[in-house]
Amino acid sequence: MADAVATQTIIDGPRKAIFRFTNVSDGSGESAVTKIDVSALRKDPVSGSACSRVTIEKIAYANIGMTVKILFEASTDLLAWQLNADWSDQLDFSEFSGIPNNAGGGITGDIAFTTVGHSSGDVYNIIMTVIKHY
Repeated sequence: MADAVATQTIIDGPRKAIFRFTNVSDGSGESAVTKIDVSALRKDPVSGSACSRVTIEKIAYANIGMTVKILFEASTDLLAWQLNADWSDQLDFSEFSGIPNNAGGGITGDIAFTTVGHSSGDVYNIIMTVIKHY
């Protein structure tokens, strides 16, 4: 079996995108699973340019039993932020323009999740707002 996961795109606008991610673990967890594929996001309506990366602006989350590592994908993934187990919070990075993706060599622009300390029945619910860059 595998964890029961879902990704819902709430908004994919010209400047921002908002996503909802859920996971009910069967104990197998996730390891660097792509959650935001920037190549699949809508293009800039003015220039027609494709989205090349995103900046994390806000995160609202509730984790029960497991930690979630948010990664900027690259040749060596870069930890963007860690959402601790048995915790919930609303994080707003908009005051300083968000957490930019500076993953370095082999950067894809995508965002992935890795779960840590997961066991059967653990869950996460995450809503993430990102700023799109072209």
